[in-house]
Amino acid sequence: MLDKLRQLCGRYEQLSERIADPAVMADRDAWRELVKEHAALEEIVTAFRAHEGTLAALSDCHGMLSEQLDAEMKELVHAELQELEARSAAEEEGLRALLLPKDPNDERDVILEIRAGTGGDEAALFGADLLRMYLRYAERNGYRVEYIENNLTDMGGVKEVVLSLGGRRGAYSRLKFESGVHRVQRVPETESQGRIHTSAATVAVLPEVDDVQVELRDSDLRIDTYRSSGAGGQHVNKTESAIRITHLPTGIVVQCQDEKSQLKNKEQALRVLKSRLFEFYQSQQDAAMASRRKSLVGSGDRSERIRTYNFPQSRVTDHRIGLTLYKLEQFLDGDMDEMIDALIVAERAAKLSDGEA
Repeated sequence: MLDKLRQLCGRYEQLSERIADPAVMADRDAWRELVKEHAALEEIVTAFRAHEGTLAALSDCHGMLSEQLDAEMKELVHAELQELEARSAAEEEGLRALLLPKDPNDERDVILEIRAGTGGDEAALFGADLLRMYLRYAERNGYRVEYIENNLTDMGGVKEVVLSLGGRRGAYSRLKFESGVHRVQRVPETESQGRIHTSAATVAVLPEVDDVQVELRDSDLRIDTYRSSGAGGQHVNKTESAIRITHLPTGIVVQCQDEKSQLKNKEQALRVLKSRLFEFYQSQQDAAMASRRKSLVGSGDRSERIRTYNFPQSRVTDHRIGLTLYKLEQFLDGDMDEMIDALIVAERAAKLSDGEA
């Protein structure tokens, strides 16, 4: 591991010289790529240099022990050795985590989809709660929000909502863990007996892809137009502005009716289609990921869940890592970082135990 880290430090120094070279700066595109690589290495190089300082201090302590020391000094050196060894072990663990292969999609914007699952109107209302939660999280983190599909019920619940979130680096790295079935346990407002009901909504988070990554041929697409319907727009049933696109080779269907312009709806639908196709083809390349979207999102059934939101106990539990937070109100207000950070740590730990570094 140390040899690999020294190679990365050498590369970092080389990049530092090149990005300061006026001749290199003349090619702005190439220069930006070098700056990007330099920035990606900065955290691990800084951590490794700190670790080298710890190793040097350890070497000095061992050298002192070989000298003639009085009992009091020897005790002080042993105490410092224990502290340095603990620090060195923690630094090594952190460096191994930093060496783990990064998800190439982590820096991308995301397409986030929310759909009501089992539970009727209550599931749709819970979907609206999730929508507000993600909007508040986006606001807290300075993400740009753009609606692509906004299909609501008459009660203000969510049948289906599709958003684009991004504008800052790392949106996918933070939100990718939200894919799956979210279950709610609470007493609906319409429940006269005070009984707790369980319902569910599904969330899918896809990396938003560039045009160059997914090629769409006109011959592979069937594009249908129809009149908008539902509570999502005021121009309902006036013109056939809504768009449904079917990708014939895969059978993937995307529709968009949130914009008044047919052209704009088509553009939005194509954005979502590209992201879904990107994930579809990525999954095919790796047999272990072939059913990823199905396993993450599931059918919306109450028995399938990644997370439970229990209102009577004011708790939210993520079943993948067994973490329970007793701050449901704050969580639904977008205060999600504690849970997301724990999921990131768990993912890194799993990769380390699998020997991916």
